[in-house]
Amino acid sequence: MKKKASSIINQCYAAFAALILFALTSCGGGSLEKQVKQALLDGDTTETRFQQICQLISSDSREYADYIDADGNVEAAALNEYINTIGSRLRPARTWNVTAYGKQPLHLTIYLERSGSMTAYDTPQGGGELKKVANDLINFFPTPDGAAANSNVNIAIVNDGIYDYNAPIADFLKDKNIYATTANMGDARYTDFGEILRTLLSRQGSNDVAVLLSDMIYSPRDTHNVSTEKIFNEVNSLATDVFKQFPDKAVVLSKVRGSYHGTYYPYNGASWRYDGARPFYVMLIADRRVIDRITTDNAFARFAGISQAEHSYRFNQPQTGVEATLLPNWDGSKGRFRVARDGNLRLERCEEDRATGLLRFSIAADLSRLNKTDRFLCDAANYTVTSAGGYKIEVSPIAHEQRNGNMKSYLEGKTHIITLTGAPQSSRDQVVVNICNQFPEWIVESSSRDDSSASLPRFDETTFALEPFMRGIYSAYSHDGAAYTTITIDVEK
Repeated sequence: MKKKASSIINQCYAAFAALILFALTSCGGGSLEKQVKQALLDGDTTETRFQQICQLISSDSREYADYIDADGNVEAAALNEYINTIGSRLRPARTWNVTAYGKQPLHLTIYLERSGSMTAYDTPQGGGELKKVANDLINFFPTPDGAAANSNVNIAIVNDGIYDYNAPIADFLKDKNIYATTANMGDARYTDFGEILRTLLSRQGSNDVAVLLSDMIYSPRDTHNVSTEKIFNEVNSLATDVFKQFPDKAVVLSKVRGSYHGTYYPYNGASWRYDGARPFYVMLIADRRVIDRITTDNAFARFAGISQAEHSYRFNQPQTGVEATLLPNWDGSKGRFRVARDGNLRLERCEEDRATGLLRFSIAADLSRLNKTDRFLCDAANYTVTSAGGYKIEVSPIAHEQRNGNMKSYLEGKTHIITLTGAPQSSRDQVVVNICNQFPEWIVESSSRDDSSASLPRFDETTFALEPFMRGIYSAYSHDGAAYTTITIDVEK
C-alpha cells in the first residue's frame, strides 16, 4: 500500500514538473519561442543573434516581463533557462549558454580633435555644446560593477597624430576651456585623418569603443591652390582604403550643431572671423557585435542616444531578417482577400474594391532589429516596392491602444504596420518590399564644395567635403541598392 501511495506521489511530482516546464516554455512564447528555436536549429548561437533576441524582448517589455530586470535590461540568467528548456525539447537536443553575453565590460576612448577650426567650438562666448556632448558620452558610458567611476574611459587629443590626455578624467569633465588646457598638444595646423583612423582601428580591441569628436573637415598639411576635385578624390580614397582593412567594424556618424566663435580656416584662402552656428560630428567606431550590443542594451541607451544629434547613420549594418504577419483586416482595408492559413505571406482569393479598383492590405512587422528611428522607418522614401500592381507603401508605428481587440495576437512582438495599396493587374503578383540602405541624403545636404565665405548658402549647416569623405566609408562597407531587409508578399486572385 505504501509503495502504491509512493508511486502516486511520484506521478504527481512528475506531472507538476511537466506543468512547470510547460509554463517556462510558454511564458513569453510566440515570437520569442520562434526566434529561439530558429537560432538553435540554425546553429546560430552567436552574440549578435542573442542581441537580436534581446531586442525582441525589449520591444515588448510587458509581454516578456519575466526576462527583464528591475533596471529594464534583459536578464541573461532567466533567458538562458528559457532557451535551454526549448533546446532540450529538440531532437537532437541543443544547448546555448548565453549568461556571459552582455556582461563583458567595454572600454571607451574619446578622441577629441584639436585643430584650428575646432577650438572655436568651446569658447567662453559659446554655448558649450561640444563639451557637453563629450561629457555626456563619458558620464553615460556604463562603468563595470564595483569599479571606480570612469575607470574604463580614456581621452586622447588628435590633430597631426594621437596624443594621450594624461590628466584625470574628472579634470576633463570640469574643465571650462579644454582647448586652452591642451594648447601644447600636437600640431593644430592640420588634421591627419589617415594616421588617426589607421592607428585608432589598429589599436582597438574586441571590447573597445572609440568616439571621434570632430568637424570632419579634411585638412591635410597644405591645400593652397589645390583643386576641390583633388581634395574630394583624395579623402574619398583615403576613407575607403582605411576602413576596407577592418571589415568587422561598424561606424555610427551623428551630426550635432554647436556655437562657433573664432577664426575659421577655409580649405583654400584667407582665414576670417566667424560667430554663429556650425556642425560637428560624433563618430562611434567599434566591432559590429559591440555596436549591436550598444544599440540594444538599455544600459547604453543614454550613451548611444545623443540627445543633441540632428541625424545619425550606421555604416556596415548587415541585412537583417524581420518577422512579419499579414493582417486579415485592418483600418482602411480595401477589396476582399484571405490570408493564407499556412502562415506564409500570401493573400488568396483577392478581389479589388469595386468602387476604386484597388486592393489595400496591411502587414504587422517587427522592425526593431533594424535599429532605426520611427522618422526613418515611417518615411516611404526609404522603401522600394516592386510589383505588377504598382503598390504604394505607408508605414506607421503600432500604438499601445491598437494592441487590444481582435488583432491582438497578430500584433504580438510587432512594432509597425506596413500598408500596401495597388491595382491588381494579373491573377498572380509578387509584391517585394525593400527597406533601403542607401547613402543618406542628410549627409549629402550637410556637405559643401565651397567654404570660402560665411555668406554662402547654408554655411551654418554644411561641412566642406563631408560627402566624399563619408562615401569613402560607405564604399568600404556597402554598395548602392543594398537593403536592410526584404519582405515578399504573394498576391493571388
